[in-house]
Amino acid sequence: MTNDSESNVTLLDPTKRGHWTSDQDVRWCPGCGDYGILAAMQFMHAELAKDPATEIKTEDTVFISGIGCAARFPYYMDTYGMHTIHGRSPAIATGLAIARPDLNIWVVGGDGDMLSIGGNHLIHALRRNVNLTILLFNNQIYGLTKGQYSPTSEVGKVTKSTPSGSIDPPFNPISLAVGARATFVARTHDLDRKHMIDVFQQANAHRGASLVEIYQNCNVFNDGAFDAITKRANRAAMMIDLVDGEPVRFGADNEKGVVINNGRAEVVEVDDVGVDSLLVHRADADPSVSFALAELANDRQSPTAFGVFRAVESPEYTDAVEAQVADAQSDGAGNLSDLLTSGATWTV
Repeated sequence: MTNDSESNVTLLDPTKRGHWTSDQDVRWCPGCGDYGILAAMQFMHAELAKDPATEIKTEDTVFISGIGCAARFPYYMDTYGMHTIHGRSPAIATGLAIARPDLNIWVVGGDGDMLSIGGNHLIHALRRNVNLTILLFNNQIYGLTKGQYSPTSEVGKVTKSTPSGSIDPPFNPISLAVGARATFVARTHDLDRKHMIDVFQQANAHRGASLVEIYQNCNVFNDGAFDAITKRANRAAMMIDLVDGEPVRFGADNEKGVVINNGRAEVVEVDDVGVDSLLVHRADADPSVSFALAELANDRQSPTAFGVFRAVESPEYTDAVEAQVADAQSDGAGNLSDLLTSGATWTV
């Protein structure tokens, strides 16, 4: 039994957003981009629940986060969840994935949480190809601790911790993920719910480690960081929509395109080079091409690619772990109970 009113929907209907919304008050600053991401995630799960083939259930879904504003995410999804410690969410999620490979596991963190203290945990989860969907909220600032520069802040960024301007070259999360040989890498932004839902669905359907970078506005400590790219008036000239199998073109009249020249992606005028010279996007292409596309976003004034950069099939980590365990236990070759009670053990 359901009610068509979104605000009065019964929690028994998984095809409605309310089923995936917890009873906790959302505690982000008014106007924060995290609200849009949360709504997209709740609507996405409601959409997946409409398809019997997905068999998506709240009790089989887990959100694991670290520390930061984004890390409050598990409180607001009516699923299982765990608010862990700074930077360690990919490691904890890896353990859960090995123990319970049947679960649908999401990892949520910000650019500081994921790329600073959590940098090693992130790249190892990606290189191992653990079956996790990792959402990296990138606002290029530390929000929860009140405005220090982060690993994605631009050179020259003046903050409380860099009063003379940052001298650190920033990470490009997409380049980092491709370099770690992640098997699914994508980018979206908090102002386009439809695009977020589409990217999240593709990431969730991928078997293996998926990383989605989300450009997310922090309206208190870094307001308008991505306006030159994601503001509606600028999107045609600045946002490059990656469509698998299609030439990479953008602009109000598709007048601009992307070519690969000596291994680097370059923006060109289509009339100058011809359509046939443009890069045809393939998410399963050599990772060097995905890396080149990611490197187009070298500052906030550069045309920036959005969508799926890379999607390839590769052996998944937990499958390999289970295969090793099964092999060790075959023909009596190994037994966990025997191992635990071997050697210097005693009964208390």
